[in-house]
Amino acid sequence: MADGQGPAQAPAAARTRVGRPLLSLALASMMDEVHAHSGAVYLLAAEEPVLEMAVMAGLPRAFAAPWERVGLSAPIPVAEAVRERRLVWVGGEEDMARRYPRIAVVLPYPFALAALPVATGTTAYGAVFVTWPGSHPPELSDRERDHLTAACGRLAVRLERAAEDSRPVFPEPDLLAGTPVGGAAGTLGTVEAARMVARLPYGLCSLDLHGRISFANAAAAELIGVPVSRLLGTQLWASVPWLNDPVYEDRYRAALISQHSTSFVALRPPADWLSFRLYPSTTGLSVRVSRARAVAEMSRGAPRAGGGAPSRLVTISQVLSLAGALTEAAGVQDVVQLVADEILPAVGGQALVVLGSRAGRLHVLGHRGYPDPQVVERFDGLPLTESTPGMQALKSGVPAFFDSRRQLEHLYPARLATPDGFAAWAYLPLIASGRPVGTCVLAYSEPHPFPADERAVLTSLGGLIAQALERAMLYDAKHRLAHGLQEALLPHSLPRLAGVDAAARYLPATQGMDIGGDFYDLVPSHGVAAAVIGDVQGHNVTAAGLMGQIRTAVRAYTTVGQPPEEVMRSTNRLLIDLGSDLFASCLYLRLDPAHGRAVMARAGHPPPLLRRPDGRVRVLDLAGGPLLGIDEAAAYPTTEVDLAPGSVLVLYTDGLIESPGVDIEDALADLGRRLAEAGDAPLDELADHLVADGTATQERLDDVALLLLRARETG
Repeated sequence: MADGQGPAQAPAAARTRVGRPLLSLALASMMDEVHAHSGAVYLLAAEEPVLEMAVMAGLPRAFAAPWERVGLSAPIPVAEAVRERRLVWVGGEEDMARRYPRIAVVLPYPFALAALPVATGTTAYGAVFVTWPGSHPPELSDRERDHLTAACGRLAVRLERAAEDSRPVFPEPDLLAGTPVGGAAGTLGTVEAARMVARLPYGLCSLDLHGRISFANAAAAELIGVPVSRLLGTQLWASVPWLNDPVYEDRYRAALISQHSTSFVALRPPADWLSFRLYPSTTGLSVRVSRARAVAEMSRGAPRAGGGAPSRLVTISQVLSLAGALTEAAGVQDVVQLVADEILPAVGGQALVVLGSRAGRLHVLGHRGYPDPQVVERFDGLPLTESTPGMQALKSGVPAFFDSRRQLEHLYPARLATPDGFAAWAYLPLIASGRPVGTCVLAYSEPHPFPADERAVLTSLGGLIAQALERAMLYDAKHRLAHGLQEALLPHSLPRLAGVDAAARYLPATQGMDIGGDFYDLVPSHGVAAAVIGDVQGHNVTAAGLMGQIRTAVRAYTTVGQPPEEVMRSTNRLLIDLGSDLFASCLYLRLDPAHGRAVMARAGHPPPLLRRPDGRVRVLDLAGGPLLGIDEAAAYPTTEVDLAPGSVLVLYTDGLIESPGVDIEDALADLGRRLAEAGDAPLDELADHLVADGTATQERLDDVALLLLRARETG
C-alpha cells in the first residue's frame, strides 16, 4: 500500500479509453491461459473506495448484479484481494458458503473462484476474478497461480502507463460468446444438420448465455405448445407462462455457473409433465425436452399443482429481507426470533435451536417450535466432551444433515440424539470471524432429503446467522457489563436522615446500551445532609465511568466539610485534570432541616422544583456557573432556599423533561402541574407518578434520574 492507510487509487485521469479494448483483451487472454469459463475486471473509482465492474466475460452481467459496485471494506473476494494485496482462492461451494455467505446465498452452485489485485508496487488500479466449473480441483495449481499473477501484473503496468499518458480507461462491452438468433442452418452450420435434429423424437433447444432461444426443433415446439417462430429470441421461462417460475431460471443459472448439466420437470397444463435437461458449454446451453415418465422420482423442486410451498428454497428477495432484518437484531433472542420468523418457514422447517458454548459446556441460547421445551433444555450445561450432533457441528465447523431419525441414530446413541419428535435435522455450524460461535439446528416434522444445492444454501444462511449472532452476543455481554457497572456506581439505597425523607428513580434510555452518565446521591455530613444530582454527557461505559469518579469526588469533598461552592469548584478542577473530553451538569445542595433551609450550587443543570406545604409549586431560580469540565477558573455561587417542614424538592436530569418536538418551558410547566396535583402522597408513589406520566414513558433518547427530598419536623 502506498502510505499504510489503504490502497492508493488511480487518479481520475487514469479512467480513459485507449485505442484497443485493453480490459477485454487482457481478461480473455487470462481466462484462456487458465481455462476459466468466466471472469470480470474491476477498476477503482476515482473519488471513493469502491470497485466498479468494468467488463465481464463468459456469463451475463445480471448474474453479478449485486456486486456491480463493491466497497473496499466489503467481505467479497475482489475487495479482499485489493485490501490485502494477495490472491484470494475459493475452492468450491462449501468454501464459499463458510467464508462468503452473502455470495453463496445468491449463487449456491458448485464453482471455484480466484480473485487478484491489479496493482503495481505503489498503486492499486482494481481487481480481477475468474471462475472455473465445480469439477476444478479444490486447490489452485502453481501454473494457474503463476499465469494469473503475471497477467494481472502486466495489466497493472498497462493501466499505469495509460494513467501517465492521461488516456482514460472506461468500462468495455462484456465478452459473451454466442450465436446470433436465426434459423437452424445458421445455428448448426449446415442444412443437413438441421434436418437431422428435426427428425429426433425428442425436443431440442439451443440457448445463448442470456438464456435466449437461438434454435428450437419442431418436436420441442410441439411439446412446449408454442410455435418455433414465437420461441426464437425469447427466454424460455419468459415466453412460456407455465415455465415462469424462479426454479427454472435457477437451473439455467446453475448450469452456466457450475458448467454441470442440470434438469427439472415441469407441469404443462392441464396434466402433461415434461422433463428438461440442460447441457452447458462456454457458449450457451443445449436443452433436451421430453415427456417425464416417472414424475414422482423427479426433483422435488418442481412446482406443485394447486400452489403450495414456493418452488425455490430461498428467493433472493427473502435473502435481502433476512440480511436487512439481521442487521437490526440487537440481542441473542432477537436473532433467534428472526431466524424463526424469516428462515424457518422459507426452508420448510418446523422448529429450531441455537446452541453456544461457554466454559467448556454447551448452552441453549434460544429455541422455537418445540411443544415440550424440556426436551431441548436438558442439553443446556452438558460438557462439550459429550458426542452429540450439535456439539460435533460446534467443535468441527462442519454442517451435518440427517434426512431421517434412522440416519441420525446410526451415528449417535438415542440418548445423545434429539428425542424431540421430529424426523429430520440440519445442524449448521455458525462460523464468524473464523471461529465457531454456535450451532443452529433446524428440525423437520417429516423425513427431508437435503440435495447439494439446498445444503449450500443452508450453509450460507448459517454464515449470515453467525455474523448476526456474534454481534448479538457481544451486545448482550456489553449490556450485562453496562448494567453491572451502572448498579455498582449508583447507590443501592438512600440513607435515613434526621428531618429528611428521600426517594429516587433511575431510568435508562431506551436506545443504545441502557447506560449513561446520570447520577444522584445523598450524603450525611456533620449533622446535616448533602444531596447531589448530575448528568455526564454520553450513553456509554465511558460516561458511566466518569460519572462514578464525579460521584466519588463529591462524597469525598462533602465528607471533609467543604461548603457547596467549594465542592463544585473542586469537582470542576478534578474533571479538567482527568483530561476527559466529556462535560457534566450538576446540582449540589446542603440541607439543614433543623433550621428549615437549603444552600444550593448549580453547574449548568436544570433548575429544581419546590412544592411548598400549601401545595404551591415554583421553579427555583438559582445562581450558577458553567458545566463542569469547561473552565478551570469557573465560580459557582450559591443560593439559599427556605425549606419548611412538608416542603418537597424535586431534583431531576434533563431526560425527564426533554423530548423531540416538546418545548422545554411547556414540559417544565407540566411537571410542576403534576407535582401540585399529587398532593401529599408518599414519596415513593410521587416518584413513580412523575416518571410514569412524563416523557419517560415514551421512547427515551436520554437517561432519567430523579431525586425527591421532603423536609419533616425534627426533634
